[in-house]
Amino acid sequence: MYDKSLKLDQWNDVKQITEKTKKKVYFKERDIFWLKIGENIGFEQNGKGNKFQRPVLVVKRYTNDMFLGIPLSTTLREGSFYFQFEFIKGQMSTALLVQHRLFSSKRFIKKIGKINQNDFICLKKKLFNLIFEEDFCPSKEGTIPKENCTKSITQKDIKVKI
Repeated sequence: MYDKSLKLDQWNDVKQITEKTKKKVYFKERDIFWLKIGENIGFEQNGKGNKFQRPVLVVKRYTNDMFLGIPLSTTLREGSFYFQFEFIKGQMSTALLVQHRLFSSKRFIKKIGKINQNDFICLKKKLFNLIFEEDFCPSKEGTIPKENCTKSITQKDIKVKI
């Protein structure tokens, strides 16, 4: 049986080691890193493996020590909460827009890629719409109250001129 308390205890051990990290990692917007994102609660995205890791896209660098990031998944999903793109040739990734949050640079493990400029512009527009526009819809019916969902924004709906 899966024991959430055990996973949280294991993550606490990794987190304490991570907090003591002294190394500085250079990073910038559009970079994608493996991060120790942890074992979280509720619907928050968890990391995997013994380092509780997941790829994360750097959306906005605030300082050398913190940034706004979005966890990624290889599970393809549609809807206003997600954005699909390719940064590894032949493999689509999904940015879990609804999981955006502040991260410490102490969580970095290894840089694994970079999102292209056009996809990044489209992703930021979709993220802005999710946060500040009143109309959004997840990919599955019934996951939010019907009154909050009058249309679904897909990648085809996003038009950006560069």
